[in-house]
Amino acid sequence: MSRSLLLPLLLLTPALLAADGHRGHHGDGGDDATVHRRFDDVEKWSARFDDPARDAWQKPTELVAALGVESGATVADIGAGTGYLNPHLAKAVGEGGKLIAVDVETTLVEHMTQRAIEEGTPQVEVRLGTFDDPKLAAAEVDLVVLLDTYHHISGRVDYFRRLRAALKPGGRLAIIDWAQGDFPEGPRDDHKIPPHKVTAELKQAGWVQVEALPDELLPYQFGLVFSVAD
Repeated sequence: MSRSLLLPLLLLTPALLAADGHRGHHGDGGDDATVHRRFDDVEKWSARFDDPARDAWQKPTELVAALGVESGATVADIGAGTGYLNPHLAKAVGEGGKLIAVDVETTLVEHMTQRAIEEGTPQVEVRLGTFDDPKLAAAEVDLVVLLDTYHHISGRVDYFRRLRAALKPGGRLAIIDWAQGDFPEGPRDDHKIPPHKVTAELKQAGWVQVEALPDELLPYQFGLVFSVAD
């Protein structure tokens, strides 16, 4: 949900949760979303997610650098939202690379498509995902990024188990989400998913943690990087 993320964002409404059979709660050891919210109001969320003041704590340039995004790479931002990270990731991959910006809201997809035109970033390809499928092809991407989106996903173990197929050999998955604590930004603590639970769920889904972003990089968030387990 970025992603912006989370952000940037991939989310499920209560009705869809009931429809797909995921009825657990974040406090019972389940892997359901902790927040159910629509992000279809572009004007509202753009004013919030793309507020210039956000850069002071989100540090997009430093974040992208810390993720080691290489020129020519293909990166997917799942839950890209209004496209907050798009210009930064597009610059990192360069003209020879590709940024696939995915969201489940049609209005946000249309917004990001126009944004790419206005910002002159033809390497940005915007895709409409679904709640259980980001619409990535097999072995398509070098890096998948979820910014403030992980806690919006239900059935995470199954979701990320399927996501493994989208990575090229040696590909990575970066989860940046809200840290526990009373901060001026982010949701309340009972809506957050702590790093140890993220790592445990992704281990169950067939991933292994290979890196953690420095604690001092982001004041309100943590960052974990994973690869597909052997």
